[in-house]
Amino acid sequence: MAIASAPTPPASSAKAGDTRYTYFPLALGVMTTIFFMWGFLTCLNDILIPHLKAVFELSYARVMLIQFTFFGAYFLMSLPSGRLVAALGYKKGIVAGLAIAGIGALGFWPAAALHNYEAFLGALFVLATGITVLQVAANPYVALLGPERTSSSRLTLAQALNSAGTAIAPIFGGLLILANTVKSGDEVSQMSAVEQAAYRAQEASSVQGPYLGLAVVLFLLAIFVWLFRLPALEESTEKADTSKHTLKDALRYPHVFFGVLGIFFYVGSEVSIGSFLVNYLHMPEIGNFSEKEATHYVSAYWTLAMIGRFIGSALLVKVSPRLLLGLFAIINLVLLLTTMTTTGMVAVYSVVAIGLFNSIMFPTIFSLGIEGLGPLTGKASSLLIMAIVGGALMPYIQGLFADHIGVQHAFFIPLIGYAYIVFYGFSGSKVRAVPTTTH
Repeated sequence: MAIASAPTPPASSAKAGDTRYTYFPLALGVMTTIFFMWGFLTCLNDILIPHLKAVFELSYARVMLIQFTFFGAYFLMSLPSGRLVAALGYKKGIVAGLAIAGIGALGFWPAAALHNYEAFLGALFVLATGITVLQVAANPYVALLGPERTSSSRLTLAQALNSAGTAIAPIFGGLLILANTVKSGDEVSQMSAVEQAAYRAQEASSVQGPYLGLAVVLFLLAIFVWLFRLPALEESTEKADTSKHTLKDALRYPHVFFGVLGIFFYVGSEVSIGSFLVNYLHMPEIGNFSEKEATHYVSAYWTLAMIGRFIGSALLVKVSPRLLLGLFAIINLVLLLTTMTTTGMVAVYSVVAIGLFNSIMFPTIFSLGIEGLGPLTGKASSLLIMAIVGGALMPYIQGLFADHIGVQHAFFIPLIGYAYIVFYGFSGSKVRAVPTTTH
């Protein structure tokens, strides 16, 4: 879903010439596996939310602490992750990210056994920290696997594989996590002690098994990347002493400042919609689906994002990224207004279709946000990944409103986000005259 960068690891030494093109197909193939895995893990949150909401009988605001914790890790851990990747190099940084995510996935076993919501949040934070390290290491590496002029297209193509993970995760979660109907607190209290123990064990296993399997996959993938000979690449624009530059210097560029807000509003909007989809489609006046049935529409939402990224990757080679970004944001405004003002399958199809036009937004906003920055690219990229905190704050705010005015009307929160992206695409992303910095 997201793209980030970091100061270039000092160990990188290859030139940006033949090495890039020699290793491009095979190295990019390995990277797409990484993109797939973190897309899968991130989207599983959309399935955890309705499950844990029912298990712990949480309000919308409280259950949105799942996204608050997960995406809050991006904000808190992006700079430490950047320093870690700078010290280890891209390859070892990717291995470290996979291993940390694997440890977080293992944490779901004791959290489920203890039947403790806060323990789930702790495991999610560790898992998200690993994904943050992956973001910082893998995305700029993909950006370097080819010419700069096609970086937006290449990053969008790589994100398409990320979307493949998000498309499959809801089906996986629906089959394994939402397969059984969760009983209310009153229903559980009427059971005998033996029945309650058996029910709690069944609840725990529905989460423990999938995340234990994911932990194994993450550790195996870390070993595979460690053994694979990835090319060493270096971003020449970051060879300057970046310690002379600050985050404030990068923010003096208007397109960076507006881009940070663009990432904040985009990620916040995308995560808000995905987080509420199962519960929204479960509503009698909308889809009246069971939670398990609703996961198929969540999968369709992310599948459309994947399709849109393949199409967008080709379009961005010929069409202005600013124009395409602005047009897609306008379409999403219309779709979101439609789902807020209708019922039945019209509301269902309009909210699901938003995924198609979300497709190019993150990689395009990111690419435009670091355009022409030279040695400040690392600082700007760190700011952009910190802005992913929108995925922590906006769903929580939407949850507060959903508890008071209903889920459907609370979609005005992502509506604000897409309105801002319209501005960014047509105006805010333009590279303007920048101030001269002194040190």
